[in-house]
Amino acid sequence: MMSNSAKSIKSSSTKRDRKTVEKDRRNTLKILYSELNTLIPRDDASSPKAIPDQIDDATNYIKQLKSNIENLKQTRDNILGVGRVSSSRTSYYSKNSPVQIEVRLNGSALLVTLITGLECQFVFTEAIRILHEENIEVVNANYCVTGNIVLHTIHAQIGEAVTTDTVARITQRLKKFEL
Repeated sequence: MMSNSAKSIKSSSTKRDRKTVEKDRRNTLKILYSELNTLIPRDDASSPKAIPDQIDDATNYIKQLKSNIENLKQTRDNILGVGRVSSSRTSYYSKNSPVQIEVRLNGSALLVTLITGLECQFVFTEAIRILHEENIEVVNANYCVTGNIVLHTIHAQIGEAVTTDTVARITQRLKKFEL
């Protein structure tokens, strides 16, 4: 059997351990409350609030954020729904008119716009080839893919020796690719 002095030492160390554990738990909760309080926007920074009020504010703020997220998701779905409709338009457009070509002359700058389907990528390389054959300097070429449609934009610089007949010939050669 244990002596009374051993029991009292053991019980006092157990009590001290319990006190230490409880103190640590309270300090941890205090730190967590403080962190939670820093995450929530404050209306009035001058008056400190009681912990239950801070928790209520945090709960209300989280509910508000959830409703904002739901609203944003609905807005996103509505926009994507519009995108689905427009993508069906683009697939209709690309099936019924696979290639559209527009040539514009503005001073010494030539702008060639090609609208093709994904399956008609060769039109772009042919347009570049035709421009080089006609001694037109290609300055920049860009493309953008949206659904099944590819928009090519070619910026070119024409020399002084190039006439409007040359531009008409380029337009005619490019228009052969239109359906």
